[in-house]
Amino acid sequence: MSLPFINDAVAATTSAAAAPGQQAAGGGFSTIIMLVIFIGVFYFLLIRPQTKRAKEHQNLINNLQKGDEVSTSGGLLGRIVKIEDNIITLALNETTEIKIQKNAVVGVLPKGTLKS
Repeated sequence: MSLPFINDAVAATTSAAAAPGQQAAGGGFSTIIMLVIFIGVFYFLLIRPQTKRAKEHQNLINNLQKGDEVSTSGGLLGRIVKIEDNIITLALNETTEIKIQKNAVVGVLPKGTLKS
């Protein structure tokens, strides 16, 4: 039986090469190599940078101190007034203080940034 878009010579060589129980030489080995390469690329492009960023953020959170000027994930800028277990009290100005979670802090600003 011939398919409409494949000529008879190509169809005959394809069916002979794909005999049941036979595999092309090196087919399994090359598949394993490609899988290892794919996992390596996936690790170095996605997993490793994400864990590195998470470690840097954890170091930032652990090194927060009273008086630091910080930026939050919501875009608020303030000075740390009080640090509890997972809660930070930020002074946004002289009269306004808010409580946020430590994980909401995304960066520490240079001293004097809020004055200017």
